[in-house]
Amino acid sequence: MPKTRTMCLTADLVQLCYRDEVDPGPDPRRNSLADEDFVALTDQLAGESGNEPLWVFAYGSLIWKPEFEFVEQRRATAMGWHRSFCLEIKSWRGSPEQAGLMMALERGGQCDGMIYRLPEGDRTAQIARLLRREISDHDHVKSVRWLPVKTADGPVRSLGFWVGPTGDRICPREPLPSVAATLARACGYVGSCAEYLYNTVTHLEHFGIHDRNLWRLQQLVAEEIREIHGIRQPSGAC
Repeated sequence: MPKTRTMCLTADLVQLCYRDEVDPGPDPRRNSLADEDFVALTDQLAGESGNEPLWVFAYGSLIWKPEFEFVEQRRATAMGWHRSFCLEIKSWRGSPEQAGLMMALERGGQCDGMIYRLPEGDRTAQIARLLRREISDHDHVKSVRWLPVKTADGPVRSLGFWVGPTGDRICPREPLPSVAATLARACGYVGSCAEYLYNTVTHLEHFGIHDRNLWRLQQLVAEEIREIHGIRQPSGAC
């Protein structure tokens, strides 16, 4: 049985980060993908998958909000990559006034996550849905890539999203205190960055995956939220 740990970042603290925000719409500075671009990329990935089972690697929100059908799931490790709050966002869970940060995979270390096997019957439709959920502009098409992962049943090739992204929205290797300060303050029209972190850590722990950086980060974010709202930390609490 996975070890039970008590998180410092609680649902009550996360709720304090919520505020109503308006969807600012597409960023006019971005080179958005057109319908024909999505179709071409979908066909490319479907063709590259061949006749093998199609697996998707999940390390963040795809674990707790997959939005696709799957017929099997396994623990998996992507070698040479690690989770990083390095993607700046001014929409979704951030705003133009207070940019947020979302996770991607950066080079180095290893990342324990989950892989999900998609049903065979509607592979193209499943890939299309994933692409429209994960990316929106040409700049980040290259961050969609095939990842070799290790599982207890042997190596598997899986489809990964936001793997090694580059560009002006990427803030690599930010120190955890700086990341925590952002996550405790950023909120967009779909919710807060604190909520995103809370859901990710909670579900990773459910699957027995303990990410030390994220665990430390949730402690720091909890401290930041208490500081912002003038909440005294109970004696003996985290």
